[in-house]
Amino acid sequence: MTRFDTKIAVLLRDDLASWQRLNVTAFLVSGLAHATPELIGEPYADADHTEYLPMLGQPVLVFSGTAEVLTAAHTRALNRGLRFPIFTDELFHTGNDADNRAAIRAVPTEKLALAGLAVHGPKNAVDKILKGAQLHR
Repeated sequence: MTRFDTKIAVLLRDDLASWQRLNVTAFLVSGLAHATPELIGEPYADADHTEYLPMLGQPVLVFSGTAEVLTAAHTRALNRGLRFPIFTDELFHTGNDADNRAAIRAVPTEKLALAGLAVHGPKNAVDKILKGAQLHR
């Protein structure tokens, strides 16, 4: 089994509906993949040589926590100088990327209604950022 020096983690607010958890996770991971293209592995092919797109080359761990845990993780990630994607409650009511950005831009940092965030970094740093969160089940 390969050991990675870094960790990819998604933190979701624990009161989200199932469809929201899945949607938020997909959006957040796409942000990490864009910002860190070296996380993307090689393309796949099956035995018949049908080709498939590459995916992330390491596991993504999904955590959950209260709104307070999410806010604390957000603050710790900012304090560590990490760039990371967020998903706020307002994004459940928008229908496109431009409206998503406008919805987040309209809210001060300390008032963001965070539904989720994703981080990538050294294992130790990510573990400290996620303090208080539980592995999602």
